[in-house]
Amino acid sequence: MASVLSFDDVTVRRGGRDILSHLTWDVNDGERWVVLGRNGAGKTTLVQLAATRLHPTTGTVEVLEERLGRTDVFELRPRIGLSSASLAESIPGDESVLDVVLTASYGVTGRWRETYEDLDTERATALLHAFGMGTMLARTYGTLSEGERKRTQIARSLMSDPELLLLDEPAAGLDLGGREELVAALAEIAADDRSPVLVLVTHHVEEIPPHFTHVLLLRDGAAQAAGPLAEVLTAQNLTATFGVELEVTERDGRWSARAAAAGSRGRRSA
Repeated sequence: MASVLSFDDVTVRRGGRDILSHLTWDVNDGERWVVLGRNGAGKTTLVQLAATRLHPTTGTVEVLEERLGRTDVFELRPRIGLSSASLAESIPGDESVLDVVLTASYGVTGRWRETYEDLDTERATALLHAFGMGTMLARTYGTLSEGERKRTQIARSLMSDPELLLLDEPAAGLDLGGREELVAALAEIAADDRSPVLVLVTHHVEEIPPHFTHVLLLRDGAAQAAGPLAEVLTAQNLTATFGVELEVTERDGRWSARAAAAGSRGRRSA
């Protein structure tokens, strides 16, 4: 399989501290990855590298077979879909929902003097309909609920028909209903062979949609474990990753984790 994302002995150092430490990780065509870890584990830094918004201190990062530091990232970025809190903060509150998605064609936030073809408008409209936002095209982004904003952001991330889709904690701030709607939408994307390679960052195993194939567990900037989801997402590995004795269960493609009962050892059941 073709490599879509490759980290080779990557370290990111800031203020004398390693945020990522000697991370080696490969994502191949057709895979759907989840990245799990505690706050401060390095998950957002990993996304910034994959999105070409950051360069490693040492080691090499290749995105879509282009090495950071040897390629024009402005030409590479339209091939990458991104939904993240930092990107969301740059979206003007008075921007229409349609324009929030449409402007992704140029990789900008905030419509200015750029022009769009009818095909662009049709695609943006279709994506918003697909995520349940088709009746809100003229609404301003600032008036949306948190769940509506998340769905708009994901529609935007797909606008340029990316080869790699990066979702940094897309369920953060959602209530239970909003989370479940989002998980269902992501499961549909993951199940479609025509979809881009997916990398989903989250704190919670309950937010892993069905049809995801692999998981990377991060602790203190280093890989605790990585590989096929069913093999790696064990009580032992999650306990080591989060520093709490955990039990892990899986049912109908959905996962959950909780603290192990007193007097018992962490275990995985299906």
